Amino acid sequence: MRDQNERLVLSLVRQSGALAKSDIARMTGLSAQTVSVIMRELEVEGLLLRQEPIRGKIGQPSIPMALNPEGAFFIGLKVGRRSAELVLIDFLGRTRAMLQNSYGYPTPHDTIEFVKSGIAQMRAGLTREQDKRIAGLGVAMPFELWNWVDTAGAPREIMDAWRNRDIRSDLQALFSFPVYLQNDATSACGAELVFGDIGSLRDFIYFYIGAFAGGGVVLNGRLYSGPTGNAGALGSMPVPGPGGRPTQLIDVASIAVLEKALNARGIEASYLWTSPEEWHDLGPDLDNWISTASEALAYAIVASASVIDFESAVIDGWMPPSIRARLVQSVQSAIGKIDVEGLRIPSVREGTVGIHARAMGGASLPLSERFLIGSTAPSRGV
Repeated sequence: MRDQNERLVLSLVRQSGALAKSDIARMTGLSAQTVSVIMRELEVEGLLLRQEPIRGKIGQPSIPMALNPEGAFFIGLKVGRRSAELVLIDFLGRTRAMLQNSYGYPTPHDTIEFVKSGIAQMRAGLTREQDKRIAGLGVAMPFELWNWVDTAGAPREIMDAWRNRDIRSDLQALFSFPVYLQNDATSACGAELVFGDIGSLRDFIYFYIGAFAGGGVVLNGRLYSGPTGNAGALGSMPVPGPGGRPTQLIDVASIAVLEKALNARGIEASYLWTSPEEWHDLGPDLDNWISTASEALAYAIVASASVIDFESAVIDGWMPPSIRARLVQSVQSAIGKIDVEGLRIPSVREGTVGIHARAMGGASLPLSERFLIGSTAPSRGV
């Protein structure tokens, strides 16, 4: 019960900013004495910091407590089709270090070597006390990566190497802190939930458009991953394809589809992966991709709304903010052309975390699992 109450206090301070004991007691219904004990323990543990007293009211000055940036550190790993990222964040979610490795396709050996060398480099920049406060590594990567041979454009024998590897166990053997594993798009959804500017949103469907399209589901303010961690596998959702024939969202809305179209016209498109902040002028290929991707996303959103009454559909991705804005606007227009009688269609909005959402989502796994209400992480054994 005390652990649950500590998580509750830390979650409230994360959401609302610095809070006094009286504020916490009012918001939680806990007794003033219970809150006082909890906040004193969290201060001793180095997770909360006293702020300047607030004077001018009747009685003793109120002393707000805020999260201590140095209270804990978290590492996130994103394994993608064309690149891997490592990020180190503090207790406030601020990035302290980030490393990226680009490749033609991911291999288990190279991924492990990147993590070993990258984390060693990050830890070398920490003090001994900071290093002791690393609370975990979260891995965000597509599940069953070996099934995406055609989309990844990698040799089958290379991708099959992932089939017999337990990457979480391999990494856990290297580090004393816990290692967590989650689907990459679901992790990105967790980043939007923990670090994003979502306001009062409690129920939303989330799409992350990277090399592969995928997503996640948030219900009642918590990431819902289901019993096997595969809930919100939106990349596999059936949508209308060319000629109206059914296909999957991943085959239409993924950035890999745009790259393939560019390559077919002899345009080298590796900058889609190495320069996500600023794409070159892509001309009609980009226009066509936005049109087809937005139509598929519109159908996916409408279909989802027939199952769950989502407040909003959030779209983010590995792309410049200007392209993301165009995609969202096009999705809004495409929904207007679909028969939605009997449905309440969620508002469509841009994500707020951006290109690093999957790596940040990985880092959010140990943060949520150990310090917040509403874990975004499955069991470490998954």
